[in-house]
Amino acid sequence: MGRYSPRRFLPPQEHILTMNFSFASGDAVRAGGALLVIPLFDGDLGDTLPSALASAEKALEGKLRTAAAQEGFKAKADQSVSIHTLGRLESDRVLLLGLGPRAKFTPEVLRLAAGRAAKAAQKLKVADFTFALPSTEQPEWAVRATVEGLLLGTYRFDRYKSASKEEKSPPRATSVRLVLPEGAQKGPALEQALELGRRVAEATNWARDLVNEPANVVNPERLAQAAQEVAKEVGLKATIGGQRDIERLDMGMFLAVARGSVNEPRLIHVVYTPKNPKDAKRPPLALVGKAITFDSGGLSLKPSDSMVDMKTDMAGSAAVLGAMKVIGALKPPFPVHAFIGACENMPSGDAYRPGDILTSRLGKTVEVTNTDAEGRLVLGDILTWACEHKPSAIIDLATLTGACVVALGNYIVGAFGEHDATVEAVLEAARSAGEEFWRMPVTDLQKDALRSEVADMKNSGERWGGAINAALFLREFVGTTPWVHLDIAGPSQSPKERGYFNKGATGVGVRSLVEYVRQRTAEAANAPEEEAAAPVKPSKGAKAGKGKAPRA
Repeated sequence: MGRYSPRRFLPPQEHILTMNFSFASGDAVRAGGALLVIPLFDGDLGDTLPSALASAEKALEGKLRTAAAQEGFKAKADQSVSIHTLGRLESDRVLLLGLGPRAKFTPEVLRLAAGRAAKAAQKLKVADFTFALPSTEQPEWAVRATVEGLLLGTYRFDRYKSASKEEKSPPRATSVRLVLPEGAQKGPALEQALELGRRVAEATNWARDLVNEPANVVNPERLAQAAQEVAKEVGLKATIGGQRDIERLDMGMFLAVARGSVNEPRLIHVVYTPKNPKDAKRPPLALVGKAITFDSGGLSLKPSDSMVDMKTDMAGSAAVLGAMKVIGALKPPFPVHAFIGACENMPSGDAYRPGDILTSRLGKTVEVTNTDAEGRLVLGDILTWACEHKPSAIIDLATLTGACVVALGNYIVGAFGEHDATVEAVLEAARSAGEEFWRMPVTDLQKDALRSEVADMKNSGERWGGAINAALFLREFVGTTPWVHLDIAGPSQSPKERGYFNKGATGVGVRSLVEYVRQRTAEAANAPEEEAAAPVKPSKGAKAGKGKAPRA
């Protein structure tokens, strides 16, 4: 595979804020800052007040709760109220955040609340503020969730908007003091949680940038350059292949989809390898991301309105690369490989057609019935290639089907797979990371929908069960390798501002992939050495066609 000289392909990310965090103890009211943020549970406004609220209430002569009540604030989830202190506190304002019932509290509730606080601080043009952490059984999770929520909440994508200098560069919060609750002690565990939260949030914001950029900026070549930048930043190895490399690998489905565009495809392989020789020999974890940098639908052309957001059809690859930024720093005791096939799906005189029959790298033939079902074609060849590296498991992320959005809406990822242990491990990682995944069936009852009269299978079947049909198609290319397919078509974008979300790209999947690697790292540390290093048998479905896949 060829190599391309890396160069920075986007302007510096001034709009992605880097905050300076510090820990403080004692009275939050005396910690300073222009804004004092106090998260509260439903019921905290009663007779027994949390220490931060009690101190603020005393300084304001018992008027804080009265003012909050007048604004209808009851500490319910998603509620917040800002109250001016009129010079009676060191902070100009107190921001009360609702967390809802303590019985339903999760780190994600705090993460969303912290996102609201960050947005409020931006609107108030606050340069520094104090955040009183709520009392929880696991202060490390409270710290991480707060840091992630604050950094995710500051994100905005306005690089291309013309504005006055003052509007373009409004004051931003750059300094945050996290006041520890009573009984919590500053130490290595909290520092590590803070640093992990920072890394994950910054990587997620980086992924959001990639997705939000227009397709005339992020095309296959520039996505490949982004992968090289990630590798250079955290000490990974990136190998980039072009058209000829894809041809040598006999990726007939990938080549067909890419054929209609003047922008050549790119084959991206990013590798993390542990320095310990024994760990380096362990079977790798494979992460696969869909990377259609623009999807017009090809000759099965989408309606104009449906094309507007199709620059986001590479959100799966952005999540994989964002996760690799963190994984390279985490240094797990097993290799992690990222596999990405990047191209555009465009109509032209050379575009592939409905009725064409394609030969995949695996050797299976596919009748094209819809050129707008292109993502699964590219992923099929990339999954085959990934399986040839004999991974312990494969996780793919793809904005694959509108059917999954119909089924699960805009905020829930559809998770497909037949290897129960691997699927459950991914679901558990998502729960810990605060992302909503829901297991969907992979059933042979739908298999007839992909039956072809002239080839081994069709790329698209009937409308009903469309997300399942797509998963069944991908299953043909992974064989017996433990595999989880994540359909992120809905959650890859938020339709509105909510918590730490803005309207637009969310970076969904970054947190869950990082958490999955962290949990596997913990398992590997506790597993017997022989078991951890045992090789995985080659997948029955991963035998390649002509040629051997090069390794990065």
